[in-house]
Amino acid sequence: MSEFTTTDGARLGYRVEGNQDGPALLLLQGQANSQRWWDGVRSDFEDRFRTITFDYRGTGATSAPEADWTTRSFAADAAAVLHEAGHSHAHVYGTSMGGRIAQWLAVDRPELVDRLVLGCTTPGGAHAVERDQQVRRSLMNPDPAQRRRALFELMYTDAWTGTPEQSTVLGDPSMTPGATRLHLRVSARHDAWDHLSEIQSRTLILHGHADRFAPVVNADLLEERIPHATKHVLPGARHAYFDEFRDIASPLVVDFLTDSR
Repeated sequence: MSEFTTTDGARLGYRVEGNQDGPALLLLQGQANSQRWWDGVRSDFEDRFRTITFDYRGTGATSAPEADWTTRSFAADAAAVLHEAGHSHAHVYGTSMGGRIAQWLAVDRPELVDRLVLGCTTPGGAHAVERDQQVRRSLMNPDPAQRRRALFELMYTDAWTGTPEQSTVLGDPSMTPGATRLHLRVSARHDAWDHLSEIQSRTLILHGHADRFAPVVNADLLEERIPHATKHVLPGARHAYFDEFRDIASPLVVDFLTDSR
């Protein structure tokens, strides 16, 4: 783990691993999660790419005062991490809230983003299709154990043999309650709709067909709105398609990023 201080005094923790001679691949995780989100699949990319991850403000090894964070400000942090890691550009793969952050990075800093992968994410704002009320209620359960079980079931299908304790995508336990609330607001206030048509990067959109956390219709909206986008929907997959269906999803990403066309 490496660290550096941003211009506003935050201390960001980041990791660079994989093929040091390969192209850079920035991985952006979901809401209220540290870079451990990628622990289960990072090795799928390390033969071909130099993988870069970092802890968002409020998570993991990053230290920053709690403030009015946004997906756009987190995208600025992502740009700072790339610069600190010595890269003038990179492929970017963002999932869930990480996909929202990746949208702003591609809009605000197009010179930094080679190819873009947006997984299980939405455009935000009035045009996004949100999770239904039953899902919302399950995630607001006052019992932490039941709330975690509900989140686990939204992430994985019944066929997955893992347990909540084995998953690295159910939230960063080190977060303060304040940081957790701020992350919820960061994701909920995202709205890049009016700017998606500005994305210049060739884009792959991945989504699980059975995703109730971020309904799959959002993949259609992103594909229609982003100029150079293609879409692949994984039958039966839920929100953590990238983990449970890694044998399908990771090769799709690698093939897209290495396609010379």
